[in-house]
Amino acid sequence: MIPSKRKVQVCVLSDLHLGTFGCHAEEITQYLKSIEPEILVLNGDIIDIWQFRKSFFPPQHMQVIREILKLSTQGTQVYYITGNHDEALRRYSGTQLGNILLDDKLVLQLDGKRVWIFHGDVFDATTKGSARLLAQLGGKGYDLLIWLNHRINQLLQFFGKERMSLSKRVKESVKKAVSWINNFENTAAELAIESNYHTVICGHIHQPQKRIVRTEKGEVLYLNSGDWIENLTALEYNQQTWEIYQHPITHKKEPKAQAEIEELNLLKKPLLPDVIGEHIAAIIGNAALKL
Repeated sequence: MIPSKRKVQVCVLSDLHLGTFGCHAEEITQYLKSIEPEILVLNGDIIDIWQFRKSFFPPQHMQVIREILKLSTQGTQVYYITGNHDEALRRYSGTQLGNILLDDKLVLQLDGKRVWIFHGDVFDATTKGSARLLAQLGGKGYDLLIWLNHRINQLLQFFGKERMSLSKRVKESVKKAVSWINNFENTAAELAIESNYHTVICGHIHQPQKRIVRTEKGEVLYLNSGDWIENLTALEYNQQTWEIYQHPITHKKEPKAQAEIEELNLLKKPLLPDVIGEHIAAIIGNAALKL
């Protein structure tokens, strides 16, 4: 029997980083197949153009893109908000293809409340100017750390030990990193309060969060959708309430259904010309050459 999908009014995903080793593409696909959202917001760093390599874009990663396109054809309104890792797409802001709108920010009216959604890299000086090169190198180092962490966790799992996150330990051990995250959240919240938004939603810092921020000028609900490298989180809106969804990390790979195997094989060697896939590859390829 085909499991019934959960109906979601609004779903916000960010920081998938498709095209990197650390991306949990299979879990993203599982999640997308489990929901039926009216609105799907992809809040930046969906395809990691900074680290894009033609030698590494597995069929599982393309399957995520196909699942998003499938939702759009089934009636879901998809908003793709660009981040710093997919900033090459910002030149196409305002472009609409069917139910997919590409832009650099989004304002929604939900039950009479104004919701401001953007990736958040605008607050990060390390993504601008000459510091951007260091950020790109840091991104490659982060991907290497995730790969190393994956191998360590395989050993820990073999010996029956609990998994660990090296990157989280690094972040927690550096006071400046903790302070930077707090400053990021407070800056986003203060700007939202000044602009009379009820809710502000960001990504970028890979830190899922839901909290009320109060200042002398008012208060705002600050939300962060986290990421699909370490936390595997999303934001879901139903019945006037936002919740952080936590997807389980697949420790043991389940056997795939024949239809899924055939789909993955098709993505490895397409039998028919994939026009959308060719356009995506062309955009990414041109952006990668200019970096």
